[in-house]
Amino acid sequence: MEHRHFIIHKPFGFLSQFINNQTKRQKKMLGELYDFPEGTMAIGRLDVKSEGLLLLTTDGKVSDFITTRGKVEKEYYVQVDGAITNKEIELLKTGVKIGIKGEKYLTKPCKVKHIDPPNFPERSMKIRDDRHGPTSWISIILQEGKYRQVRKMTSAVGFPTLRLVRVRIGNIHLNDLPSGGVKEVSKLI
Repeated sequence: MEHRHFIIHKPFGFLSQFINNQTKRQKKMLGELYDFPEGTMAIGRLDVKSEGLLLLTTDGKVSDFITTRGKVEKEYYVQVDGAITNKEIELLKTGVKIGIKGEKYLTKPCKVKHIDPPNFPERSMKIRDDRHGPTSWISIILQEGKYRQVRKMTSAVGFPTLRLVRVRIGNIHLNDLPSGGVKEVSKLI
């Protein structure tokens, strides 16, 4: 069987799955973006409020390598509430304690730096404006991916996440793929 691989720009408001297990609320699903082949799975996840690069494949071995064994870097551009300082950047780099499944977890060292505001299109749901105080943009590069990790990390240093966009997984970049865009590729790794 020939496996298929996709790069998508997950829009805000979509779940990183194909089947809605909730009967109460209708959620937007990845299958609404493209006619993916049967057996397609998301490699990792982005929560419903997060945007950006998501990889899909029909090959479970590729998915397993990227999510668990490959130590593949994932880069996020994060808009935080407030003017984050170098002190908090250093804390994020060395590791902060966050809650995972009711337990305290010390995040692994990662790469963090200030960045200029990226030129992303406006999000479908407006983020608060400058009348409510300053915001900052940072880049965070991780090799792990705990549940809502980036959001928990920025909150742990006093700067809640306002917008989160994954821009890179390994050597694959979001580049100019528009929100909701899907691109089939011959390989992911």
